[in-house]
This record gives sequence, C-alpha cells and structure tokens, in this order.
Amino acid sequence: MKNEMNVQFSAISQNESFARVTVAAFIAQLDPTMDELTEVKTVVSEAVTNAIIHGYEGNPAGIVYISVLIDDGLIDLVIRDEGVGMENVEEARQPLFTTKPELERSGMGFTIMENFMDEVEVTSHQGSGTVIRLKKQLANKKAYCN
Repeated sequence: MKNEMNVQFSAISQNESFARVTVAAFIAQLDPTMDELTEVKTVVSEAVTNAIIHGYEGNPAGIVYISVLIDDGLIDLVIRDEGVGMENVEEARQPLFTTKPELERSGMGFTIMENFMDEVEVTSHQGSGTVIRLKKQLANKKAYCN
C-alpha cells in the first residue's frame, strides 16, 4: 500500500529539526530499525540544511518542500528548494567540497547521503533551485498501514 506525505516550511535553521522529526514520524509506520531511522533523519538534516544555507543563502523568505512516498518498505524522499541552484552538481558531490568555508561547513553532506541511502539523485539549475531524491529500501518490507 502506498502512502504519501507532503510538507513545506520556511527556510530557517530552526525548521531543520522539524523536518527531521516529521519524516521520522511518518516512516515509523514501516517499523524501521533504529539504525534505519537514524540514517533517514540524518539525510533529511543534511538535505534541508543544504537547502537553507546554500539554496537560499540564509534568506528566510525561501520555502523548503519535502515529499515522502512509502511503498512496500521503500522510502522515496524528495527535498526541494527554489533557491540559487548549483553551478556544478558533480563538484558539489565531491567529499569535502564546500562553497561556504567561512561557516565551517564540512562539505560531507552529499557523501553522508550517498552512504546512508540506496539511491541519491541531484538535479539543480542555477536560478531555479535544487531537487534531491533519496531512496531507501528498509529491511522490514511490510508496512503497518492497513
């Protein structure tokens, strides 16, 4: 059985924890392991933080969009912004690459996403934003949503 959630919120750092907890609560119906739950929460944090800091460059007028589709234990998570976009996606995906060294950013966001998820797709266009699609098949494939 498919189940979908959509949420949007202001691009302010205080909402990063809201996003993480909201997605975790939604996927809890799949009865994930603690490791799986922690991994999903971590990638949500990384993607949302990227949208806020890099996509909107701290502009609180921006909106971050999250959609989650669960289908037979598969989590299909999309985090999207309508910010400045990335000039070079492949460069941004390199470990330790950051455009904000003055903020002491580690440049490991995409590396963390790739390590914790089965699939990571990044689409970005300068001036129109970035879409990050993350997929993960949970070990416990039966959903508890009847």
